[in-house]
Amino acid sequence: MLYTPPPIDPKAPPVRINLLSDTQTKPTPAMREAMARAEVGDEQVGDDPTVNALCERVAELLGKEAAVYMPSGTMCNVTATLVHCRPGDEILAHESAHIIAREGGAHAAIGGFQVTQLKGPDGQFTPETFRRALHPRTRYQPQQTVVSVEQTANIGGGTVWKKAALDEIVAIAKQHGLVTHMDGARLLNATVASGISPRDMTAGWDSAWIDFSKGLGAPIGGVLAGSRAFIDAVWQWKQRLGGSMRQAGICAAACIYALDHHVDRLADDHANARALARGLSQIAGIEVQEPETNLVFFKPDGTGVPGDKMVAALRQRGVTLAMMDGRIRACTHLDVNASQVEETIGYIREIVRGA
Repeated sequence: MLYTPPPIDPKAPPVRINLLSDTQTKPTPAMREAMARAEVGDEQVGDDPTVNALCERVAELLGKEAAVYMPSGTMCNVTATLVHCRPGDEILAHESAHIIAREGGAHAAIGGFQVTQLKGPDGQFTPETFRRALHPRTRYQPQQTVVSVEQTANIGGGTVWKKAALDEIVAIAKQHGLVTHMDGARLLNATVASGISPRDMTAGWDSAWIDFSKGLGAPIGGVLAGSRAFIDAVWQWKQRLGGSMRQAGICAAACIYALDHHVDRLADDHANARALARGLSQIAGIEVQEPETNLVFFKPDGTGVPGDKMVAALRQRGVTLAMMDGRIRACTHLDVNASQVEETIGYIREIVRGA
C-alpha cells in the first residue's frame, strides 16, 4: 500500500508522550461538553448558528470582511488558490512551504498552477528574494498571481515571520499586481510569541486562515477569511470539493471553545519547547535549532545515533516524534506537560549513553 496509512503495530508499546505533532491533540472534556451543547443547523444552506458565529468571530479577529469554515487547512489553501488563480498561473512561496511539500500536489493537479520555490533560511524568503523572482508580464511566461507565506514556517523550525518583512512583501506584491495569501496553520502561535495581534499580523493579506486542529486543540477544521467577494467565490469551490457540511456546529463549537480558552495557553507550549531544546543542547553531539514557538528540530547524528534510530528507540519507550526534512521534529501541545518533556530528555540521554 502506497497511500493508505499503515495499521498501528499491535506489538508497539502504547504512546505515553506524543510529540509527533500538535495535530495529535484530543478535545478536552470541557471542549467535548461545549460540542455536545452546540446549537446546530444545516451548514450547507447557511443555517447552522454555531458555524456562523465562528466565521463572524474569525473574520473580526483577522480584520476581514467574511470567513468560511472548512474541514481542513489544506482545503483553505487549495480553495484560496483556486479562486485567486487561473490555470497556468504562478504562485510564489518558500521552497519548504506546505502548499509545495504537504498537499499532494493539489494546486497543480486541481488548478493547473505552478509554484515557484523561493529560497531562504528558516523557512522564510526575504522581501528582496521575492522582488528578484518577479518578472515582467509577457506571453512567454506564466502570469505571477499570488505570493504565499506560511505562518509559522513549519519546516523552518516553527519560525515567526517578522511583521516588517510581511509588510514589505505586501507592498511589493501590490506594486506588481499580485494577490497575497497567508497560510495560517500556526498563526496564533506566531501572534502569541510575538505579541502582535492577529488583525495586525494579517493586515494587507488578501486571504488568511486559522487552523483549529493543531495547537488550539479542536478535532477538525480551519477558517479562511478575506473579502466578501473572495469568500463568496470560495464557497463554490468548497461545494465542488465536497467541503460543504451539514450539522457542522458540533465541530465549530470546539473551535469557539478553543478561541475562548486555548489561545493564551499556547505560551505554555512555547515554554515547553524551549525547555526541551535546552535539555537537548546539553547532550554532547546533538544539534538543536532554538525554537521560536512549539516546534523543536534537532539532529542527534553527532552522538552516534542517527535520527531514524533515535525515533525508533524512543517509540519503544512510548514516546513518538517525527523525522522531517532530515531532522527529528518534536512538537509540544496541550497534551504534553513539562514533566513529560523532562522524561523525554531523560530517555534521549539514556539512548545516547547506550550507543
